[in-house]
Amino acid sequence: MRFPIRPFENLPQFNFMGWRRFWVWFSILLSVATLGLLVARGLNYGIDFAGGKLVQVQIVSSPSIGAVREALEAGSFPAATIQNYGGPNEFLIRLGANDPQLQTPLAEQRVQAALQAKLGATELRRVEFVGPQVGGELRVQGALAMLFATIGILIYVWFRFELRYGLGAILALSHDVLLTVGILSLLQTEITLTVLAAILTLIGYSLNDTIVIFDRIRENRQRFPNQALASVLNLSVNQTMSRTIMTVSTTLLVLCMLYFFGGEVIHDFSFVLIIGIVLGTYSSVFVASPVLLLLEEWYQKMARDRAARDAATPAP
Repeated sequence: MRFPIRPFENLPQFNFMGWRRFWVWFSILLSVATLGLLVARGLNYGIDFAGGKLVQVQIVSSPSIGAVREALEAGSFPAATIQNYGGPNEFLIRLGANDPQLQTPLAEQRVQAALQAKLGATELRRVEFVGPQVGGELRVQGALAMLFATIGILIYVWFRFELRYGLGAILALSHDVLLTVGILSLLQTEITLTVLAAILTLIGYSLNDTIVIFDRIRENRQRFPNQALASVLNLSVNQTMSRTIMTVSTTLLVLCMLYFFGGEVIHDFSFVLIIGIVLGTYSSVFVASPVLLLLEEWYQKMARDRAARDAATPAP
């Protein structure tokens, strides 16, 4: 028995390829602006990558962040970074690797004493320490993980389709990761191992929709060999649109539940994936396919020029 309401069947047909140059240039401008943002603001590396000590405390009086900062400044911790964590009376206090107070034995107990002196009873909930050298190594390893994942995807798409398909997929994927990292920089979200895991998950998920569209393009090119490539791409994207909407909707539904009800531990992970999946869906439709068309047009032009040169060359 079919469900009586099927909202994504018989969707209107859009001329996606007719606007391909607009979307490609729009994405280029977004990418350039994101690079400028990254240079200007940089990334807010967490303890995992920057090194230092993370102290989680619970203060009975539920003070504001400003009051916590004043108490820490009075206790000789002026460079500490403070943020709410979970409830209104729980805080994460980060002492950077360059903070001279970090070298003091039992620095977390001095933090607790400074808070208790000004704000009342304070409980230490968690203490984590990462040396600056370990943090630097984790940054390098994280970058290598993303690089190797991207290279592996390029090789996979190259063997399954053609090199131009792989280039289109990698450009769309790089666009997704760059814009996601740019949003994290804009919001100054702390870059931790959890965020890195979300970005690596995004790399795999973002490719999924692109592969489905590319597979349909390959089928339709075999089915309609005499049709212009732009028409085949338009047909393929429109045919997979209902599947794209359903997949993204169900995934976002789960991620939103995790974001709002999953707690602070998984908050950043779900947030990064929500951003990445929205960008990945956009890039699969408006970046990967138009880039594939532009690459195909360039390949065909090169082939025509080569044939013309061969025809003009006198036979020996």
